[in-house]
Amino acid sequence: MEIDGKIAQANGRLKAAKVGVKIERQGEKLWLRGTFPPKPNSQFENPRQQKFALGLHANPLGIKLAEAEARKISALLDCKEFSWQPYLKAKAPAITCGEWVEKFEKDYFTKRDRNPKTETTWRKNYLEVLKRLPVDEPLAIEVLKNLILGTTPDTRSRQNYAMVCNALAKFAKLEADFSLYSGNYSPRKATPRDLPTDEAIQEAYYKIPNPAWQWVYGVIATYGVRPHEVFLLDFADIPIATVTDGKTGARRVWACYPEWVETFKIKNVCLPSVTGKANVNLGERVSKAFKRYGIPFKPYDLRHCWAVRSLEFGLDISLAAQQMGHSAKVHSDLYHHWISDRHHQKAYDALMNRSDRPKPPINEIFHAKPE
Repeated sequence: MEIDGKIAQANGRLKAAKVGVKIERQGEKLWLRGTFPPKPNSQFENPRQQKFALGLHANPLGIKLAEAEARKISALLDCKEFSWQPYLKAKAPAITCGEWVEKFEKDYFTKRDRNPKTETTWRKNYLEVLKRLPVDEPLAIEVLKNLILGTTPDTRSRQNYAMVCNALAKFAKLEADFSLYSGNYSPRKATPRDLPTDEAIQEAYYKIPNPAWQWVYGVIATYGVRPHEVFLLDFADIPIATVTDGKTGARRVWACYPEWVETFKIKNVCLPSVTGKANVNLGERVSKAFKRYGIPFKPYDLRHCWAVRSLEFGLDISLAAQQMGHSAKVHSDLYHHWISDRHHQKAYDALMNRSDRPKPPINEIFHAKPE
């Protein structure tokens, strides 16, 4: 505390002298903070708050030297003669993009368990972007910026590229902020697809000749689970299905319609034999089976239908979101597209036909009898 007190006293003197630089302590070392011009090769163009190490120990002598350095730097700033050169470390040999990606991947998996689920996230969200970097070129802000700008603005892809490049830049200690290139993509802007009717869903079930894949189809239609989650279900509490380890962990899902549990013979568990443990591999097997048997819609269409159907049933959005394994915001953003006039009319009719619905006030003047 004695050292911090001396630093506070030094900063008080600097402030009184209108010196725009102050001393800070990080551990046992002293730093200077102030509004400085951009460092060489920075993406920033205007002066901004920055700090840098002085290489001085946090002791009385170090504080005295730091105060003198702060006064000198303030004078140089006033004269517009400040240079970063004396304060930057000697430049180390440039590390290539490929080397940085290797380091980044190693760091990524030191912070989380390496399993099929996290490997899928790394491969689909991160490596899909990072593999497009020039492997043998030094990593630089301009390289990352050009990679981002090579994507279509206001798309999910642009948003993901900006996120990944930001993460890599931060890891490599590059002074960059690519969030301004993210755009304003949101699921609300996605083009809605036409969803099959419940009659079409039921008819397609009987066109699948393979009992195992027929069962998979019926489960997705009845419970709206993600395609890979079919292989991670427990039916001990049927008609409730328990997803034991899905994309977002375990959860319980109720059948919508419960009659389909019998129609699609859900109780007779009949999983197909498939290879691949990762969620993405399991999902691909389901998609290929749908194509193989000529199903005129995609597995995720059945999931979307469950979501829209839950709205028609009057299930609270927060409960439907929990059963689908995502947040209420994601649920609302994603599924507002598929709530067509047909769904609105159906919900409206159900509400208007309720015997306990509110009624308009009676106009006493209008109904008064003439004298």
